[in-house]
Amino acid sequence: MGNLYDYFSAPDDATALAAFDQGIEATGLPLLPVKEIDPYVQLGQAEGMLTGTPYDDVTSLPRFNRLLSSPEDDSRWLVTLTDELRDALVAARPGAFAAVAETWSNIEEFGGCFPPGELADVLIGLSDLAEAARTRPEPHRLYCLMSL
Repeated sequence: MGNLYDYFSAPDDATALAAFDQGIEATGLPLLPVKEIDPYVQLGQAEGMLTGTPYDDVTSLPRFNRLLSSPEDDSRWLVTLTDELRDALVAARPGAFAAVAETWSNIEEFGGCFPPGELADVLIGLSDLAEAARTRPEPHRLYCLMSL
């Protein structure tokens, strides 16, 4: 069993933290469960590819993987994702995900374990989540609940 990552949207950090405590499914917030694609290194590199921003600059953004849950938790954490990622996922043109996934699949952290088609599907799922987040009456931000 690997690490699990639940990517979801919420209107604000307080609501995301409440969903972390209650269980995302119980809150009815939009959710995309993903196995083995972490929000920091792996998704952070995809963010850099989607936005044209160097990875080191992506990691400097204020909402990049900011921990909302207690640092003492040893098996579950809640982090923020950037609005830049959300907006880039929404703005991507058809075909962009396949091209990004081709490059993304070759990063060292994947170790050749993810075919580009699977990664493109993850990006499409995240794009759908981001689109729903931006078009709500009260726009949502993106979050990731990580579980060991």
